[in-house]
Amino acid sequence: MTLQTIADHVGVSRMTVSNAFSRPDQLSAALRERVLAAAAELGYVGPDPAGRALARGTTGAVGILLTKSLRYAFADEVATTFLGALTDELAPTGLALTLLPADVRDEVAPARDAAMDGAVIFSCDPDLPALEILRRRRIPLVNVDQPPERGVPGVNIDDRAGARDAAQHLIDLGHRSIGILTFSLHGPHGVDVDPPPPVPTDSYVTRQRMLGWRDALDPAGIRPVVANLPHSHLGDTTDLVREMLTRPDGPTGLLCFSDAMAEAAVRTIEEAGLRVPADLSVVGFDDNPLAARMRPRLTTVRQDSEAKGRAAAAALTAAIRHHRDGTTARVRDVKLPTELVVRESTAPPASDAPGA
Repeated sequence: MTLQTIADHVGVSRMTVSNAFSRPDQLSAALRERVLAAAAELGYVGPDPAGRALARGTTGAVGILLTKSLRYAFADEVATTFLGALTDELAPTGLALTLLPADVRDEVAPARDAAMDGAVIFSCDPDLPALEILRRRRIPLVNVDQPPERGVPGVNIDDRAGARDAAQHLIDLGHRSIGILTFSLHGPHGVDVDPPPPVPTDSYVTRQRMLGWRDALDPAGIRPVVANLPHSHLGDTTDLVREMLTRPDGPTGLLCFSDAMAEAAVRTIEEAGLRVPADLSVVGFDDNPLAARMRPRLTTVRQDSEAKGRAAAAALTAAIRHHRDGTTARVRDVKLPTELVVRESTAPPASDAPGA
């Protein structure tokens, strides 16, 4: 059974049948359905992937490099929203997504061995060995939640502006004793007060958010209590928040790197017999769907993960197209806006609070 067999059966060209399988955006939905129905009727499952890749010089797949585990990619609702938008946007092009985990024994193996036409670098440690492997392969790349890189398109949100808005919100409510709950890939970990730890350099997003918080706090003369978690170790949130709460100068407002951290912090605050926001106001970041499900509903900074996924897909497909054509693409960085979403987890500090 060949493509020509299907073409003769339907009364179309061989290229039309080929496009039905590998370039669905080139056909109307009705024509593609006719071709695929005929193929199914005749028992044809599609072109041999290896042969097609050899003939076309493409693999039909793109990779996405994740620093964190695959479990995180499917458990975190912000990540799944981004991945869903990315795959939806890639679907009409016939490109499939290949996950490249970096938490395996040979962490460079997926990036080194997987067949792909390009890759998205998503929120990765800049020192990740697999990242350097991808660069050496000279395939089209797109950075997402990564520092700007010459010659590589980047898609980011305005983390700094969003964090500044979050901190300013607490200041405008009257808070003067403020804590920050964030993470650091390589440390130091724990609670630091005087002086606050330096702005982190090991994660682009963490650095931008810390700069944004301090853009508002420094002019107000507020020195925050900063708690640094190991990356994604939310289980350590409880101990650090409890340590903050036991301080005589404990914060009346808490700025969190993510909504997931904020949710863990709220549970710890309530377990300590305190109330949010009566005793402690909490602000998250991302507008993860859980933010609206929490009680009280979480004040947070919204990022558009759908738009970020679409922008990453558009940048990658354009880079792949120019790579195939041998043309030079104009590299453009995309910065998406953020929005402060005020809900019930923030309020003015109680009059008898230490930092009020």
